[in-house]
Amino acid sequence: MKNIGVAIVALFALCCFSLFVGVQEVSITDWWQESQNTDLFLISRIPRTLAVVLTGASLAVSGAVMQMLARNNFVEPSSVGTAQSAALGILLVTLLYPASPLIVKMIVAAATAMIGMAVFLAMISRLPVTSPLLVPLVGLIFAGIVEALTVFIAFQTDMLQFQGTWMSGEFSGILRGRYELLWLCGGLAILTYVVADQFTIIGMGKDASINLGLNYKQVVILGLFILALSTSLIVVTVGMIPFVGLVVPNIARRMMGDNLRASLPWVAVLGALLVLTCDLIGRLVHFPYEIPVGTVLGVIGSFVFLYLLYARPAHAR
Repeated sequence: MKNIGVAIVALFALCCFSLFVGVQEVSITDWWQESQNTDLFLISRIPRTLAVVLTGASLAVSGAVMQMLARNNFVEPSSVGTAQSAALGILLVTLLYPASPLIVKMIVAAATAMIGMAVFLAMISRLPVTSPLLVPLVGLIFAGIVEALTVFIAFQTDMLQFQGTWMSGEFSGILRGRYELLWLCGGLAILTYVVADQFTIIGMGKDASINLGLNYKQVVILGLFILALSTSLIVVTVGMIPFVGLVVPNIARRMMGDNLRASLPWVAVLGALLVLTCDLIGRLVHFPYEIPVGTVLGVIGSFVFLYLLYARPAHAR
């Protein structure tokens, strides 16, 4: 656990660097001496950096829980239809109640995300345990169906441009007052750490969990609630961001083993580091223009995932 201190220091250093990256140049030595610079930090730079850190940590933690519930290391919320179901819920509530506040959209998105995830878990429960690769395949097909349905409804109602904002994740629109819902994701990550041991037992299977005295149904519902609420909050605030919930839990598992309580701090810190690094790349590679972090993660995440598939696993401690 000593090295996690190094990772936290690296994350803090990247956060400080992120505060000084932007079209408006701000000097490190005199940023507090002008009210214009102070307002820039308080309204835009600090909220954006906090949103990136909270999103990265929450996506990675959600991916770890998803993999425990599905008992498969190749799934994440955005690849099994959870995020797509949340986007479908946002689109439907926007069409039916266009003047509804953000909290109503979030509640509807969480409900549809939970329904989508329950349907996915019901489908994979019928798959043979000897074919683990069928689980992500079924998830991709289900996610594709939900996304196609969302695009069809958006096309028929002339909402394609609106729907596109939820399907591609980016942080350029994050300002003070537009990201605070993500703090709930941080609270859900803490709740996940509190019940991490029960999720670890769930990962051993239904029969083993019941034999060990665990209330299987109750823990699964709690996991569905955490996943649905986290995913919907992130989709409502910044859109869908791929690969974080897939690659980060696998990296942490290779370092710390299958004990979720031991690996979860690493999962959260590495998730925040990965998203913040990709956000900085997107802001610097075509400066002063920005490339959405979802696009950067789509490229980097695919290479990391291929490496995890082919690299020889290291022995966990």
